[in-house]
Amino acid sequence: MNHQHQHTHHVMEDSPAGISNWKLAFSATVHCLIGCGLGEVLGMVIGTWLHMNNTDTMILAILLGFVLGFAFGMIPLLRAGFSLKRAFRQVLIAEGLSIAVMETVEVLVQVYTPGVMDAHLHEWIFWKGMLLGLLAGFIAAYPVNYLFIRKGVRHQH
Repeated sequence: MNHQHQHTHHVMEDSPAGISNWKLAFSATVHCLIGCGLGEVLGMVIGTWLHMNNTDTMILAILLGFVLGFAFGMIPLLRAGFSLKRAFRQVLIAEGLSIAVMETVEVLVQVYTPGVMDAHLHEWIFWKGMLLGLLAGFIAAYPVNYLFIRKGVRHQH
């Protein structure tokens, strides 16, 4: 059985609306950050409200971070003129990795910042850990977004 799998990669100098790739990547990363941040905070609030343990609360926060990060990641692409299908595919391929990088770095920073894992929502150390994690996640995810947007990564059959 001969199954051909074709990958098409091309460099996009600018988005369909003429926005620079740096700005589009920055905007995509900000939207991803907002979505991931809101998802994580929502997960922490729900986990605390339901008296879940730290591990279950973190899992819920990460899952909600992925869902909202994915949704918010599509916004700048749609505004730049991408079709819904193309924006969905772009986020799935490129920002899916970006969200994974962002979430991984955020969680690692939160886990390794002393006192954060034992803190409660009303304590400054919790928010300090969340802020440091989000900042580190943004820094780690930005180049991923830029690279994939610049290359116009597409996966076609």
